[in-house]
Amino acid sequence: MAHTYSTDVLVVGAGPVGLTAAVELRRRGVSCRIVDRLPARLPFAKAVGIQPRTLELWDRTGLARAAMEAAVPMRGQLAYLNGAEQLRLDFRLPPEVPYGFAALPQYETERILDEFLARFGTAVERGTELVSFAQDADGVTGRLLTPSGAQEEVRARYLVGCDGAHSIVRKGLGLSYEGGAFPEEFMLADVEVDWDLPHDYAVRSMHRDAAGAVDDVLVCIPLPGRGRYRVSMLVPPELSTAQQADAVSDGVAHGLQTGRAPALPDIQTVLDRLSPQPATASNIRWASVFRISHRIVDRYADGRVFVAGDAAHIHPPTGAQGMNTGIQDAWNLAWKLALAVDGRAHPGLLASYDTERRPVGEEVVGRTVRHAEAGVQADPDDPETVMLREAQLLVAYRGSPIVDPPGEGPGPRPGDRAPDCGGLTGPIAAYPLRLYDLLRDRGHVLLVCEVTGPRAGDLARTARESSAGRMEACAILGPDAPAETTGLPEYRDTDGAFARLYAVDGPAAFVIRPDGHLAARLAPPDPRTLADHLATTFAQGPGR
Repeated sequence: MAHTYSTDVLVVGAGPVGLTAAVELRRRGVSCRIVDRLPARLPFAKAVGIQPRTLELWDRTGLARAAMEAAVPMRGQLAYLNGAEQLRLDFRLPPEVPYGFAALPQYETERILDEFLARFGTAVERGTELVSFAQDADGVTGRLLTPSGAQEEVRARYLVGCDGAHSIVRKGLGLSYEGGAFPEEFMLADVEVDWDLPHDYAVRSMHRDAAGAVDDVLVCIPLPGRGRYRVSMLVPPELSTAQQADAVSDGVAHGLQTGRAPALPDIQTVLDRLSPQPATASNIRWASVFRISHRIVDRYADGRVFVAGDAAHIHPPTGAQGMNTGIQDAWNLAWKLALAVDGRAHPGLLASYDTERRPVGEEVVGRTVRHAEAGVQADPDDPETVMLREAQLLVAYRGSPIVDPPGEGPGPRPGDRAPDCGGLTGPIAAYPLRLYDLLRDRGHVLLVCEVTGPRAGDLARTARESSAGRMEACAILGPDAPAETTGLPEYRDTDGAFARLYAVDGPAAFVIRPDGHLAARLAPPDPRTLADHLATTFAQGPGR
C-alpha cells in the first residue's frame, strides 16, 4: 500500500531532548514536526546543570555562544556538615577541554533551542498531544489531538518519543521500564538567597544525627541573577505527596508533583536549620515537591519508533546527568535518522542507536543511584577521572558496530570522544584556530595528518565517494611541511598540540562523526581500509 508522508520524522515532546532532536534533523535538511501537549513552555528551573560535553555539542551546531551568554559558571562546590565546612571542591578540567561547567535554567535552555529551531522554519506545535500510533514496514501513523479538540492523522517515516517519564510513546511500544523509587521527597524552589558565599559555587549542606545518618540536606545551584539559586531540600510532612505519587496510573513516581506548593516560609525554615551563614530567602519564582525514581527501558527502539531522554531513562539528579544524557541521546539518533531518511544509511545504522546509547543510560542510572545513596566521594576512581566522567567527557562507543576496533596505543581510540586542541593555523587567518573550529557546522569529517601529495587527494576522494558526498576532509600538517601539497584545506599544527594529543607519529587519518566521536583511526591511512570502514555507516549505491 502506498503512503503519502506528511513529514519525515515526528518528534513527541518539546523539552531540551525533543528540541535537540528537531534542531539536528532540520539542520540536516530533514522535514520534522515537533508536538507537545503543554500549551506553553513551563517556567520551571528543573534541569539546570550544563555539562562541558553538552557545550561541545552546541559548539558543533553554533549554539554555544547563546548558551554561555545566558548561563552562569559553575566553578565548584562548597560542602558543609553540621554547620562546619568540610570541602571546597574546584571543578578543574584538562586545559584542552574548551568549556567548563555551567548552570542554566531549563526554561532558558528550551528558549535557546526553540529560537534556533525557528531559523529552519519549524515551530513547536503546542497544545498538541499524541494519543496513539501504529507502525508498519514503511512508516508510522500517529493520531494527534489538536488544541481545537479535533484529531489529526499524521504519517511519518520515523517517530521519536522525547515525552518524559510518563511517555505515551514508550507505553505504546510496550517497553519495560524497570527500576524503583526513592522514599524521600524534595522541595524545589527558584529563590534569591542573600548570603555572602561565592555565587559561582554550588552549596551542599547536610546534617548527620547521633548515629551518623544524614537526616537533613540543602543543595543550592546558582542561577542567572543576583543571589538566585535553584534550591532543593527534604519535604516536611505537611507537604508530602507520597500517597498521591504512589497512586499514579503508570506507577512511575518521578518529577514535579501536584498539591500544595512550598512557600517562602517553608524554604526559610530549612535555611535557618542548614545555611552555613545567616541567610534570608526572597523573591520566589516557583516551587514544587519533587519525587525521584530510577528506571531504564529494555531497548531504545522498536522498528521505526525510538525513545530518548526521560522516556528511556530516569534517575537521581545527582551530578546533573539527566538532561545532558538525553541531549546526547537525541544527537546520536538525529544524524543517523538523517542518513536513513535520505537513503544513505547502512541497513544496520539505526540499530546502533540502542547499541551505543543504552549502555550509557545504564551506567548513568547506576552511578547516580550510588552517588545519591553514598555521595560522589564514594566513587572508587581518582578525582580527575570522576570529574571527567561527571563532565560526560568519558562517554565512549568502543565496540559499536559502526566504530573500528579500538586497538592499543596512546591517544584517543575509535569510539572515544574526539578531543579539542588549539594551535592550528591556516594560510589566511592571522590567529590560531582550535580543532573544534574546523568541525563546526560539519557532519562527518576526515582529518588527514602528515600525508601530502596525491595520497591525500586519494583519501579525500574515497571519503566523498564512500559517503555519497557526506564527508568533508581537511589536512593537518606539521609546522615544516611544504605548502599546498594536498589539494585539501590545510592547517598547520604549529606548536604540535594535535600531534601530542592524538599521538600522531607518522601518516594517519581520523574519521570524526557528526556527534564528535572518533569512528576510525587509520595509521597508516589506506583508501581501501577507509572505504571498508565507511561501508559500516553509509549505504552504497543511489540514495532516496
